[in-house]
Amino acid sequence: MAERKPIESWLTDMDGVLIHEGVPIPGADAFIKKLRETGKPFLVLTNNSMYTARDLHARLARMGLEVPVENIWTSALATAKFLDDQRPGGTAYVIGEAGLTTALHDIGYVLTDHAPDYVVLGETRTYSFEAMTKAVRLINAGARFICTNPDETGPSLEGPLPATGSVAALITKATGKEPYFAGKPNPLMMRTGLNAIGAHSETSAMIGDRMDTDILAGLEAGMQTFLVLTGLTTQAEIDRFPFRPSKIVDSIADIVDRV
Repeated sequence: MAERKPIESWLTDMDGVLIHEGVPIPGADAFIKKLRETGKPFLVLTNNSMYTARDLHARLARMGLEVPVENIWTSALATAKFLDDQRPGGTAYVIGEAGLTTALHDIGYVLTDHAPDYVVLGETRTYSFEAMTKAVRLINAGARFICTNPDETGPSLEGPLPATGSVAALITKATGKEPYFAGKPNPLMMRTGLNAIGAHSETSAMIGDRMDTDILAGLEAGMQTFLVLTGLTTQAEIDRFPFRPSKIVDSIADIVDRV
């Protein structure tokens, strides 16, 4: 087996790797600081489409993590990049928050409920029956169905919340149409992210806490993968998957010296 090239660029998930329930995970600040000191290209990724990169920059800064806006890559940005490549200057009916609507406005999309090219579903805390009904009718009338990410649940202090993937399943059941998911584990999110920072998959690594999204996406994009045990996937669950990460570490603190 050919030896892997040294890691020159790093992609890391945000929740469960750098932060957990609004608190930085020990080692996260040292990891980001080391990346910035060495000048190595890096991206902080999230499948959450609710927030803009500027929002997330401010949120991380309040926790003591200085991540520049241009080093944040969300499923909303990946979705917008995909739509801009596929159908520049198109139209979309959007269910989502500012992170998604801003990303689509920035590529020149018109948001409308009148015969849109696409129905784009993202994360929101206020899914309305009216909006979902409109999405179903527009898809039945010919709009293409796009979804930012397939995550079926999201974390909260009270326990799991239904997330984008669950709402997508409801719309699919009503229309018979499966969405195209732009976010992880679609390797497209990784490849467009790598392109954005001028990096190559063979010299890049992905750090994540979920086998089914982070590690799978990194693997399929041809990157080295590091699973941290500070998030959703536990040590006992790893062997249930038909694929493995390149390395398993306790936390982001164990990766600082590799940068």
